[in-house]
Amino acid sequence: MTPKQQRFVEEYLCDLNATQAAMRAGYSTKTANEQAARLLANASVKSAVNAALEKRRKKTGITAEYVLSNLKEVVERCLQRAPVTDMKGKQIQDEDGNDLWEFNAPGANKALELLGRHLGMFVNRTELTGKGGAPIEVCMPRVDLSGLTDEEVGQLDEITSKIPIS
Repeated sequence: MTPKQQRFVEEYLCDLNATQAAMRAGYSTKTANEQAARLLANASVKSAVNAALEKRRKKTGITAEYVLSNLKEVVERCLQRAPVTDMKGKQIQDEDGNDLWEFNAPGANKALELLGRHLGMFVNRTELTGKGGAPIEVCMPRVDLSGLTDEEVGQLDEITSKIPIS
């Protein structure tokens, strides 16, 4: 592996952004995206990145199991009801005399979202439309069918009649 490739590996480990790592390692900013893809496909670079990530994982002890178990704990803690108290520690009640409780809904929601994403429960879809929200026009090439026999035209009609049009 070249010194420049080694520098790319080191820079890639900073933020796992291959394009930025390529630029920081000295590759051209104009072609950094292509260079980054090429570098990550290079067997020796890929091996060095994987080895460094595995070393980091072992050193920190951060695994998928660790992250998931901590997200679960965040959800459980955020959903725990805590009494709303005044400055003296006395629980506050509403106008009907009911004790007031609070919990961290935003924290719970974010942790649940991350867990759901891990489980594949949320699928991001991108819908493409044409100008002004109109359908995208698909241009079909013009084909000269004037040389077909009546039998060939019949066969073509039979085939195309089976194609669903929506």
